[in-house]
Formats: sequence, C-alpha cells, structure tokens
Amino acid sequence: MKQPFPNSGTAPHGGRRAALRTLASVACMAAMGATALVPAVAHSATDYPKGPIRLVVPYPPGGPTDLVGRVVAVAMGDILKQSFFVDNKPGASGMVGGAMVAKAPADGYTLLSNASLHVINPAVYEKVPYDAFNDFAPITQIVDVPLVLVVKSDLPVSNVQELIAYLKQSKAAVNFASAGNASSQHLSGELFKIRTGIAMQHVPYKGSSPALTDLMGGQVQLMFDSMPSAMPFIASGKLKALAVTTRKRSRSLPQTPTMQEAGVTGFETSTWYGLWAPKNTPADVVGILAKAAQEALRKPEIAAQYHRMGAEPVGSSPQEFEAYMKSEEKKWAEIVRLSGAKAD
Repeated sequence: MKQPFPNSGTAPHGGRRAALRTLASVACMAAMGATALVPAVAHSATDYPKGPIRLVVPYPPGGPTDLVGRVVAVAMGDILKQSFFVDNKPGASGMVGGAMVAKAPADGYTLLSNASLHVINPAVYEKVPYDAFNDFAPITQIVDVPLVLVVKSDLPVSNVQELIAYLKQSKAAVNFASAGNASSQHLSGELFKIRTGIAMQHVPYKGSSPALTDLMGGQVQLMFDSMPSAMPFIASGKLKALAVTTRKRSRSLPQTPTMQEAGVTGFETSTWYGLWAPKNTPADVVGILAKAAQEALRKPEIAAQYHRMGAEPVGSSPQEFEAYMKSEEKKWAEIVRLSGAKAD
C-alpha cells in the first residue's frame, strides 16, 4: 500500500512538483501576511493619539517639575487634539513616579516629565528601581533652568559674601533645603559647601514647594532652587535672590549676579527638564510626541510663560536629548564624587 505523499520520502516527480508548488504557495502567503502586518502597525501609529495621555510628574503640585510639565502638556494637547492629564506621584527623589512609567505599557499613553535628577540618582543612590537610559525612550529636553540661591527676606544679608560671613558666625546649625536627595538643588548646596567651607546639613523635601515653605518659615537657612518655583516668592518679596548658578545672568533676574560674580569661583550648575516614554515605545509614536513638543516650545506664548519662570525653552530631538543626558550624567557624577554626597 502506497503511503500518502506528504509522509512519503519517495514521492514521484509530479508529487515533488506539487509539493514545491505547495511550499512556494505557503511561503508566498507567509510573506504576504508578514508584509500585511507592516502597514497595520504604521496605520496604528498614524492614528496616535486616540485618547487622553497621562503625564506622570514625580513631584507634588506647585514645584518646578510640575509647573514646567503642565505648560508643555497643555500646548501639546492642543496640537495633538487630545487632553493631557497630569498625575503627580511624588516620592524617593522622583523614583516613585519614574518606576511607574518604566513599567507602564509602551504605547505612548503614559509619559514622564522629570528633572535632571533622572540621570543624577544613580550616582547618589545604591539602588534605583530603573535604568535612566535603558528603561526609557527620550522624547525631548523641555527647558534649561538656572538655579537661584534664595534666603528668607528678613535675613540680614544682601549678597553672597555677607551670607557666607553670617553663616560662618552663626552659633546655630546651618541647614539648607532641596527638592529631594540627588536633585540638582541638593548637589548645588553640596558644591557651595566645598567652595565656601561652610558646614551645612542637607534637609531633603518631597519637592520645592514644601522646601520653600520651610525656608520662608525659618526652619532652614538657604536653598538653591529652580527658578520656576522660586520666582513668585522673589517677586512678592518673601524671598531674596542672592545669585544665579549659571555662567551668565538670567534674563528673568538681570540684576542678580552669577555665583562667579558674587565671588564663589568654580561654581556653575543648572537644572533641566525633559519628557520620556517607556522603552520600546514605537519610534514613530516618540517622533509624533517630539514633533508636538518642539512645535509647542516654538510658540511665542509658551516661550513667554517659561521666560517668566526663568526657564529657556529647548525642544531637542530624541537623539540630541539622549546625547545631552549622557554628558550630564558624567558631569553630575563628578560633583557627587567631589562632594561625597549620598542619599540622606
């Protein structure tokens, strides 16, 4: 009894030809099926976004990360014709919110708005629940922001040198506030200790807003804060701005000297804010988000809002942003090494 051809190793020539035709047909159908999948994926990306987008801000409302994120979110929502809603998830120097986004679906509907501590945390903490580079897809750098050295308005000093003298003569413990461990505010305070020789205790808060409240209440003596959150209190006279930390003066505080001008040499820091999506978010979705952010940051009314905060809009490409992140990681790691700063 002859075996059916599919199980036979001795098929006739006609059977072989039929088999080859069958295999060719199957291969062709497979290829067509694989090809058919490509436009389907592309089509889904071109329809993005189809619903609201969640922007996780890993700090409380009212702080600089929150303020910067909200401005660009509203503008991007108008451009993409979808609403952005801000979800504040403070804690652990931004790592609570960061971890949430790292584990979120990579579909472009959950994003992270964070500050430069995103790349600083690994130098300060022994354990970080995500990798700043390998667990996220960079979208764009939103803004670059000078830090400003602020003190309570009734502190009897009018410049940085008077502050240094006042703190050195103080018999009480000197405390400086920050928006959290590993933040640029924290490390700027550590650099101030190195450059001035003042013994100060770092007091970390869950964001700038509670830190500024305690600064104005006298619980801490000074703070290097990001300008978006400090500017309203400087303008109202509740805080005194003594210096900015960048190489050049800020257009928002043109009368305030740089730290270099104030006599503290070798002092130059700033903070920046960016947008990220979870790793493996489709490149075309990241591209849509980056393009929307760049368009938003070019709008005069958006730039004006950031300028009032003391921030300079950037709007880099995902590739430019990633390269900048790597350079910043190296810079801040060196400051951590020099200061010996660790999470308190």
